[in-house]
Amino acid sequence: MTEPHIHVFLVEDHAFTREGLRAAINFTPGLRVTGEARSGEEALERLPHAHAHVVVLDIGLPGMDGVETAARVKAAFPALRIVMLTAHQLREEVFAALASGADAYCLKSGDPALLPLAIQAAAAGSAYLDPQVAHLVLGVVRAPDGEVSALSDRETEVLRRVADGLSNKEIARDLGVSVSTVKVHVQDILTKLSASDRTHAAVKALRAGLL
Repeated sequence: MTEPHIHVFLVEDHAFTREGLRAAINFTPGLRVTGEARSGEEALERLPHAHAHVVVLDIGLPGMDGVETAARVKAAFPALRIVMLTAHQLREEVFAALASGADAYCLKSGDPALLPLAIQAAAAGSAYLDPQVAHLVLGVVRAPDGEVSALSDRETEVLRRVADGLSNKEIARDLGVSVSTVKVHVQDILTKLSASDRTHAAVKALRAGLL
């Protein structure tokens, strides 16, 4: 029997869901789960020994969430491809996941056949968006852009954290400034980028090469 050529590392905290995902992946020819973790912290410990090609990562992990985990996985293992798995269709969540380094985004509530497709696409070096969330990305990409002004170093630091999905309070704690200062920076960023909200600002900055 030929060894499956796409090895998948599964990160999901709910045992029942993890078993279902494992079965769906292993049932697909050419795919095999070769490692598992219940948290982002556990994933980072086990990945060096997993010999995986693709990480299927639940965004709603306890402790270190999927967005932060994805960013750390990409920093430590740049060649690994990441499929973000979620139960939600929230626009901010979608863009935070993509900004963190996820290569594919798949809904738990979607067609079960889509997860193997997402894994295969990610492994092949392609991006994949669940059809139910693709319209969220297209809505931003198709929106007309205004002029993009240069951001200050501090504004860029703030925007990077916005793109990572951090709240104003978390950004303030991370940078050692007050929440009110962060709010001023965010408003200045929205103005400079002609952005309607935080998510729009992060996407425009990524497209303009500012992040």
